[in-house]
Amino acid sequence: MDGSLGKATRFLTEVGHEEQSRFVADRSLLSFDEYLELVFREPRRHARSAAQYLRDAMDFYGSLEIETPVGKLKRFNLFDGALEGGRPEGKVAGQELVQVAIYRQLSNFVRVGRVNKLVLLHGPNGSAKSSLVAALHRAQEDYTRRPEGARYRFNWIFPSEKLVKGSIGFGGGAGDEHLESYAHLEGEAIEAKLACELKDTPLFLVPKGERKKVLTELTKAAQKGSEGAEDFILSDYVADGELCHKCRSIYQALLAHYNGDFLKVLRHVQVERFYVSTRYLTASVVVEPQLSVDAEVRQVAADRSHGALPPALQNLALYEASGPLVAGNRGLVEYSDLLKRPIEAYKYLLGTCETATVPLGPFVAQLDAVLIASSNEKHLAALKEIPDFPSFKARIELVRVPYLRRASVEREIYDAQLDGVAVGKHLAPHTTRVAALWAVLTRLKKPMIDRYRGQVRSLVDDLTPYEKLVLYDEGRAPDRLSLAQANELRSHLQALFHESDAYPSYEGRSGASAREMKTVIFNAAQNPGYKCLTPLAVLEELAELVKDKSVYDFLQEDRVDGFHAHEEFVRVVESDYLELIDEEIRDSMGLVSEKQYRDVFERYLAHVSAFLKGERLRNRITGEYQDADDELMAQTELIIMGRGEDRREFRRSLVSSIGAYRLDHPDADIDYGLIFPDLFRHLRDHYFDERKRTLRRNKENVLKYLSDDRATLNERE
Repeated sequence: MDGSLGKATRFLTEVGHEEQSRFVADRSLLSFDEYLELVFREPRRHARSAAQYLRDAMDFYGSLEIETPVGKLKRFNLFDGALEGGRPEGKVAGQELVQVAIYRQLSNFVRVGRVNKLVLLHGPNGSAKSSLVAALHRAQEDYTRRPEGARYRFNWIFPSEKLVKGSIGFGGGAGDEHLESYAHLEGEAIEAKLACELKDTPLFLVPKGERKKVLTELTKAAQKGSEGAEDFILSDYVADGELCHKCRSIYQALLAHYNGDFLKVLRHVQVERFYVSTRYLTASVVVEPQLSVDAEVRQVAADRSHGALPPALQNLALYEASGPLVAGNRGLVEYSDLLKRPIEAYKYLLGTCETATVPLGPFVAQLDAVLIASSNEKHLAALKEIPDFPSFKARIELVRVPYLRRASVEREIYDAQLDGVAVGKHLAPHTTRVAALWAVLTRLKKPMIDRYRGQVRSLVDDLTPYEKLVLYDEGRAPDRLSLAQANELRSHLQALFHESDAYPSYEGRSGASAREMKTVIFNAAQNPGYKCLTPLAVLEELAELVKDKSVYDFLQEDRVDGFHAHEEFVRVVESDYLELIDEEIRDSMGLVSEKQYRDVFERYLAHVSAFLKGERLRNRITGEYQDADDELMAQTELIIMGRGEDRREFRRSLVSSIGAYRLDHPDADIDYGLIFPDLFRHLRDHYFDERKRTLRRNKENVLKYLSDDRATLNERE
């Protein structure tokens, strides 16, 4: 027992030393002059507004460019959950365009010098609006714990009567002449401690004129010393901001008591590092669509702690602000489902967005917070109908958040949240793929053919929902098209993907949400007919879902040339699944190695290149030079070329495609399978068809193996 107690004591002692060391290393408590040393050393870091801070957090975790069939996209790493040592927490699948839009708006706030608009994320239910903002909250929380993201506020410290006598009502005596600051006094030496609820920056304690001048000089000097850094814009909040009502009253009272001695006033300032926290409502707040007021005020005199204040302050009418806006100051305030509230409940935001202030009765509170809200399309449409909408629009930045339209990205949502433990069963391969395909098919719209001219007009008009899905997801054109037609269609892919962006009824506004699909998957896991969660169980659940048109609005959409045919989509997805299984069986049998048809294709291209250039080829066996083999080219083209296509033109288009790939990827190795995936698929299918006899024999051997004739098979069979 004694030994256990000794271990516990040693453990607590070690933890205590580590915690104290961490506290000191983080510079959690500072006197004002110590804090100012940090400002002089790194002025940009400590003179940031809320918008600059959030943008810096996005930059801190970095970004990358990703290649997709619909173009290059910039993705910020913080939305991959790359926080706290890289734990994949809260990843947001896709939505790169929304991420860039948020970053661009933060940059606009930085350039303007203040947050002058509310960012409203709007889209259908379950399109990841809240998930995007939650990722920003988590990024702030993680960033603020790092040296680069240190944030500071201040408290007013009043020492006890035992420590200081004869000073501001605590009694007479000397002894405080050599005490430069009360910031590091321990608890028993402190009579009263008052915090600033608005978390005002300690820089507000420097008079406005001197503050603006010194920060401008410091940030310009820092710009010269850091090559490639963009010009720092001092925000209106930092340059012209003032102390809150309570802190201003205390400051003025102390200044009067010390006959204008500014340095003596600063003795009472304790600068404290604070950490952003959504749980504890510190510079990170989520406001639910309730009907309560977002900010309020109370008089400090009603609090028992007022009696501990020195007499010089007890006659002051001190007020403390509270509420979500106050708690979220110097950080991020999220209004979840903002437009579900009655309009009068958020009308005050018009003035708050424009002036960055909120009236609180006895005084007006100055704010520095990024305001982000979310809304579904129905409530936004209702807001647009009211007469006051133009006033709202001038102070709101609309950012559209549609459903995902790429099945492979949609699948990431389910893969991240589903496993054998979550569903209580083994998760069979391709289960989430089936769910993602059907969900995306329900969201696609018939192409707007009036936006296209020439041959591409008929190409997009003939696209089926499944073909459009594959085109978005893999950049693969339908097999029925010639190479020239496929290239023409792919050249308009970005236009097709964004064709409805400017329309109220945009693609991705309606359809099955990821939330609904997860419910489908969990229901399928409870199907007693399957020992594990399989694609077939999901297909059965989807077949039941499409019968209940009264529950899901998207099931009530009119069918347009195969689009919105949700019952048919179940069969389409089933067919895709069977094709996938068929392909996997082929590969597992090893009937054809990929090297075989790659060699055939490369040999064919060599002859095509020589034919077009009018050159001769060296025979690898005889060493003699000979003309391009027309028979070899014709046989290969019979397999890979579309019907009715001109052979000479087909060959030219092949060489042009390779040249275009080389221009876009000058340092990459030529991968013909990547450049011509459709042609390689034709070759693979052809080789498989030629080996059907082998396949048939393997099938017979399987049947024998499962019967009493197993003994007739040799070891190889």
